[in-house]
Amino acid sequence: MTRVFSGVKPTGHLTLGNYLGAIRRWAAVDQHRSDALFCVVDLHALTVDHDPARVRRLSRQGASLLLAAGLDPELCTVFVQSHVDEHARLSYVLECVATDGEMRRMIQYKEKAARERERGGSVRLSLLTYPVLMAADILAYGTDEVPVGDDQTQHVELARDLAVRFNQRYGHTFVVPRATSPALAARVMNLQEPVSKMGKSDDVGPGIVYLLDEPDAVRKKVMRAVTDSGRDVVYDRAERPGLANLLEILAACTGGDPAELADGYDSYGALKKDTAEAVVEVLRPVRERHQELCADPGYVEGVLREGAEKARAMARPTVDAAYRAIGLLPPTSTAR
Repeated sequence: MTRVFSGVKPTGHLTLGNYLGAIRRWAAVDQHRSDALFCVVDLHALTVDHDPARVRRLSRQGASLLLAAGLDPELCTVFVQSHVDEHARLSYVLECVATDGEMRRMIQYKEKAARERERGGSVRLSLLTYPVLMAADILAYGTDEVPVGDDQTQHVELARDLAVRFNQRYGHTFVVPRATSPALAARVMNLQEPVSKMGKSDDVGPGIVYLLDEPDAVRKKVMRAVTDSGRDVVYDRAERPGLANLLEILAACTGGDPAELADGYDSYGALKKDTAEAVVEVLRPVRERHQELCADPGYVEGVLREGAEKARAMARPTVDAAYRAIGLLPPTSTAR
């Protein structure tokens, strides 16, 4: 069976973009057709200044929302990254295969490091090396497919490169993964800045719809979305990004086609109203299920505990094989 791995980073509240671009497909498709693992990648949240209590809170919330969105622990493995030591174990080995040049070419590092230099500061070393940890997340499980948004494909390419390089130098150890993405809404844009991604790491913003937003808050944000000059409703991502974003969101929520939907509107207001209601209805079952899970924290904790045990059992043989292949002496005792 095809093995799938993906995850969410607890650096902010999960958004409509996370849901339409990834999580909904995980629940509707990936967990049913594959041996799937979905992870809250909390170690990645430590690459920037952070509040430890907030990281813990968002990690728990992220796991609850994955379950609320429809991930079924009977069908897939849901766990927290830091609960499985193999991620960190493999990350260092892969750092010994990666190059400094590869790390410094990664887009997120380049952008964040440049901003910090302008302020007279410097980024954490982990921001430079975290793409290797991401590769370890993927390669530890013999992953075939990584469902990601289009902004993360560079990281999957790095995982592929490291897997091939390791296999060539030290013997075949890793499956070479490939990135997959949904055809529509792979990248939902900010409602106020439709040329920028709707990112959960933003602290606040009227252009970001969060999964736990109240319906009235969702409606207000969508109705205030930035559109474009002109009065006609057309689907043109390059020239009319604001309208295109609304049409793509509506299409993702209703199963329609953005260009065909555009033909049915003669005003921005009607499009915004229908999009707002579609988003409210798509998020309603997620919010309701999340409330139920919050009332039963023991269930979520049990899912994460069992998920970590399953994940550890899957990852350990591959990581142990990588240790042997690269030249590390096996332990004299099986105890760790």
